[in-house]
Amino acid sequence: MRRPIALLCAPLLATGLAACANTVSTTSFKGERQQVAQAISNLQSHATALEAKKICTEDLAAANVARLSTAPGGCKQTIETQLKQIDNFETTVESVTISGAHATAQVKSVRAGKKTVQTLTLVKEGGKWKISGIS
Repeated sequence: MRRPIALLCAPLLATGLAACANTVSTTSFKGERQQVAQAISNLQSHATALEAKKICTEDLAAANVARLSTAPGGCKQTIETQLKQIDNFETTVESVTISGAHATAQVKSVRAGKKTVQTLTLVKEGGKWKISGIS
């Protein structure tokens, strides 16, 4: 699946937040893998629309929201600050792998003018896939 998204930098990298400019295509994935891709697409839509509150309440794993809630201004303000720092939105989601309630997506992105591949991690909470980290 190829669509622009960007991985945020600084302290938010630990939360695995990704943002984007266009909608992630989920049609090349089936079943549970499609649901993981849809979670990334949802995050992308919320980031593009600068909907920090939705990112906190709908897209991030509970542990990440809890960690960000202790920051000055809480999760919403932290996300808003990070969204303002995105400088390049080009990314390709290469693959999705699932192991029980955990998933990974291999993501190729442009950071500081260089293409890199990173792993976005997700966890299934309450029947929905949520962004849990990046490595």
